[in-house]
Amino acid sequence: MKILHVDTGRGLRGGQHQLLMLLRGLKGRGHEQILLAQDEVLRQWPGHEVSATALWRASRQVDIVHAHSGRAHTLVAQFCWGKPIVVSRRVAFPLGQGLLSRWKYGRACKLLAVSEYVRRQLLAARIPDEKVCVVYDGVESSELSAARVTASAPLDRPLKVVTPRIDDILKPSALVGKACERIGAEFILSKDLKRDVPRGDIFAYLSESEGLGSAVLLAMAQRKPVVASRVGGLPELVIDERTGLLVDNTAESVAAALERFAGDRELAQRCIDTAFERVSSQFTGAIMVERTEAVYRSFVREPSAAE
Repeated sequence: MKILHVDTGRGLRGGQHQLLMLLRGLKGRGHEQILLAQDEVLRQWPGHEVSATALWRASRQVDIVHAHSGRAHTLVAQFCWGKPIVVSRRVAFPLGQGLLSRWKYGRACKLLAVSEYVRRQLLAARIPDEKVCVVYDGVESSELSAARVTASAPLDRPLKVVTPRIDDILKPSALVGKACERIGAEFILSKDLKRDVPRGDIFAYLSESEGLGSAVLLAMAQRKPVVASRVGGLPELVIDERTGLLVDNTAESVAAALERFAGDRELAQRCIDTAFERVSSQFTGAIMVERTEAVYRSFVREPSAAE
């Protein structure tokens, strides 16, 4: 099978990391792939810049087209004709109801919702149920293997609290900083979570709108207790008091959750262990790749050896 992947994200955020994991996984399964993306992704994987001409030419060479962002979806709907279109839907915003939105969603053969929450939003927008399925984000198996043999460190004072540094008004990381000030914790505002999560004691992830939260999966895989907002798809990962603690988006609520983990080591360890085992069994990169490939195969008939 030959797949065209299109992504218009300019940085390396959760969606781009998942795309790169998918590219590696599909290559390992023997599939040919063409990537059209922006600079940051192209530094990680060979491909070409997104353009109308590149889209039209590449779509002629492949069996299926996969759009990995909202703008990519719009461009693919315009310029990629005659091939099945798969679209990843990662955001928790309601769908637009204008003619253009209805047209481009009508062009998609399958929508891969990153969570049940996003799936419900698509269904509420009258997308047919048979066109929607959930494909959760995944974590690299190498990260899980390394963490499996690493004992969780005790939560010593002063706490070190890690949160991602994202230039997005819907990600109120400053509230984590205020919560840390309240309890005398060290605040680590990270632009490199793979580097910084291991040196922290607790991972905090606040959002006003969230499709799923792949950064939370990374922290769980690194065996860190998680504090997260009670919004969007986050409760599908952070089951309150079982795999982490859910909070309101206030400094008071975040500070209380941080203090609770610090004061109740048994709760923190139970959440760490349960979250890690859940990620290992349900949210791996291999599962994500397998489920995505299964969607492709439902639209692409590959010739048998006899043919």
